[in-house]
Amino acid sequence: MGRGARQGDRGSYRMVLLDRDLEWVLGAAWEEEIPKISGSPLYAALNKARNALYESKCAAKEVGIEQCRHEHESSKSFMNALSEGKLDIVKKFLTDQNREANIVSGTSRTLLLMDATGSMSSLLSAAKDTVCTMFERASVVLGEKGLSKDAFSMQFAVYRNYSSRDNKILEVSSWETKASHLRAFMNTIGPEGGMGEEAIEIGFWHAAKESETQDGISQVILIGDAPANTKSDVTSKRARLGEAYWKQTRFATPTYYEDELQKLKNKNIPVHAFYLTDWAKDNFQRISEEAKGRCESLNIYSTAGAESLTNFVTEEVLRKTAGDQGDAVVELYRKKYSKTTFTS
Repeated sequence: MGRGARQGDRGSYRMVLLDRDLEWVLGAAWEEEIPKISGSPLYAALNKARNALYESKCAAKEVGIEQCRHEHESSKSFMNALSEGKLDIVKKFLTDQNREANIVSGTSRTLLLMDATGSMSSLLSAAKDTVCTMFERASVVLGEKGLSKDAFSMQFAVYRNYSSRDNKILEVSSWETKASHLRAFMNTIGPEGGMGEEAIEIGFWHAAKESETQDGISQVILIGDAPANTKSDVTSKRARLGEAYWKQTRFATPTYYEDELQKLKNKNIPVHAFYLTDWAKDNFQRISEEAKGRCESLNIYSTAGAESLTNFVTEEVLRKTAGDQGDAVVELYRKKYSKTTFTS
């Protein structure tokens, strides 16, 4: 930045921007968007996009604040019960707060797989702010249907691309029945890296590995704004850090998203895909069709984005957890919480 003239006199001002640094505000399609807004419309377009991003994050914070308000009231009730000697209320509160992962066979296990590259700050913030709400709503609805409130667990995983090193291209939480642990995991995750089409194959590789464990997985929910790498993408992008580097990591053998998806299909594991941009639409639709999952557009940049994220994820968790009652449980959820009815 530079400024001509001083002491309040009139002068000039110039801001120099590196185009790829605008990915956080323009999204994954920034290379296509910049030529459309170059010149005099540039500032107005960037300002509009920035404000929309800010409003969407504020809306997500409101969801999180509402959850905090609920937890605050529960804590106050606990303290009152403790001082008044109401042991039943005290025991119930402590049981709920200290519940660990449900390891009973048959528990529904959902892997939430998210793109965490440079354009995904809104999604990552929304996931952190809404995860407690997802768990609370799911537990309430299951309870109203007479089903176990902790009959499901979730794992969060984020993928990036081959510009990121081994410890960043894939980051994974533990399996949890407590939302607070997943929120703590998301506090450690930030948007970084990215190389156009992203390494969805790495996320599916992890899903396939999890499916081979004793507990397995019930379903995968994929959320991103860019399609998967092609085979040639994988080869060329791995060359950035070099095969000599990758050979020393858990990703020594190159893979392709179709190959990893086939492993999930062979085990009848559905993959639901929610795309943030039209660029990712065709690829995500193909993935969900092949894996017999649901596919929807998710406008995470709108003020309703966080609520939509909450609804999409919670509905599919409930549908899988409730088994034969899945559709009825989702309908109950929509009547109770959703302002808009989504098709499935």
